[in-house]
Amino acid sequence: MKSSRTRPGVNRAATAFRLAAHGLHRSQGALGAFLRRMKSRLGTAAALTATAHKLARIVYLALKHGLTYVRQNQEEYEAQRKEKQVKALKRKARQLGLELIEKPSASRGTAEAPVPG
Repeated sequence: MKSSRTRPGVNRAATAFRLAAHGLHRSQGALGAFLRRMKSRLGTAAALTATAHKLARIVYLALKHGLTYVRQNQEEYEAQRKEKQVKALKRKARQLGLELIEKPSASRGTAEAPVPG
């Protein structure tokens, strides 16, 4: 079985990407939100590596295919993430024979409640 750990090495590009990722901590963009979310889940070191990897993929696509980077703000990122979570919850509920009904609320977001189907 292959290890999922990042092997230590001396790579100047990796160091540069980690340094760039470290600077995103207070950023109000999608990459800053990603870093903070990963930091709460994985810890600081792994979150920096994951964000550096994400940055490296963005740079690679920009260089290889000439794609331009469109900066996504934090609100768009959170909305997209929430939409994915709701879609996954609905799919999981369907698999369990349940139906989810969205219930709008005055507070933050919408509450999802399983209803037997």
